[in-house]
Amino acid sequence: MSSVAPPPLKTSATLMEGFRRQTVKTRGAEIQVAIAGEGPPLLLIHGNPLTLVSWHKVAPSLAQGFTVIAMDLRGYGDSSKPDGQPDHSAYTFRAMGEDAFDVMDHFGFEKFAVAGHDRGARVGFRMALDQPQRVTHLAALDIVPTHTVLTNVTMGWGLESYHWFFMAQKAPFPERLIGADLDYYIHYKLNKKGVGLEIFTPEAMAEYVRCTTHEQIHAVCEDYRATVTLDLKMDKADFGKRRITCPVLVLWGSNSHCGRHFNPVQAWGEWADHLQGCAIPTGHYPAEHRPDLVYQAFWSFFHDDPVVLPEPGGDA
Repeated sequence: MSSVAPPPLKTSATLMEGFRRQTVKTRGAEIQVAIAGEGPPLLLIHGNPLTLVSWHKVAPSLAQGFTVIAMDLRGYGDSSKPDGQPDHSAYTFRAMGEDAFDVMDHFGFEKFAVAGHDRGARVGFRMALDQPQRVTHLAALDIVPTHTVLTNVTMGWGLESYHWFFMAQKAPFPERLIGADLDYYIHYKLNKKGVGLEIFTPEAMAEYVRCTTHEQIHAVCEDYRATVTLDLKMDKADFGKRRITCPVLVLWGSNSHCGRHFNPVQAWGEWADHLQGCAIPTGHYPAEHRPDLVYQAFWSFFHDDPVVLPEPGGDA
């Protein structure tokens, strides 16, 4: 154990303060990244419907001890939106993971830690299975593995996560309906019950609105079409045969659809050999809702220290 105490959490109204932006060309896309800091490499991968700025409350603090690289997934934010192909293969978690490996190759990192939220955690899951020799640690925010989700669908989860099956419908059905009022859609999507929009800074919200374009919505739909077809097929083939060998940390919101409808530790235990996890008093967007807890947990986990967080309370 390193027992490296985390520096105080930095606070700033500037999105990704201290990070430089650049575009990295990968084998299948052009990926927008933000990079800062020195030390062991740490890749941050956002979820839907967000961008790399979803890490803005924790990334500058993490950069005090790590070389932090945050990326916009292909199809999201300022990354390119390649054609999904008839089978949607351009938007599998494997394809997105290949972008991530290419990004880290570009910066000269053979081995690195990964933290992902939502879709980004699913990309990290696939990366850790496909190239275990490269992923040293995996932290997942507010998901259970895709195989668990799609083989244990309940009414409660389905009502909260309607978009999985709506966005997976054949094009252009969901694109046309969502595209009728993009501003309404993004505000509705981010407004989780019992949490609200107050957890997002005006600057971050403006960025999510800016990036919610017709082109991005189509890419996100391709992402979900790939999930219920090719991604599920990969996971079914791997289930019970391949395991994640690096240390895994899973954090989930006590007031999120993940926490309400699944047992995350049990679900991840079907895939991970070295696992720790706990609920924290947040909704589905922990890094923006309680950056203090996420930062504390990440700092400890990526320094190989025990993760000790307060019990979930009523402030979610």
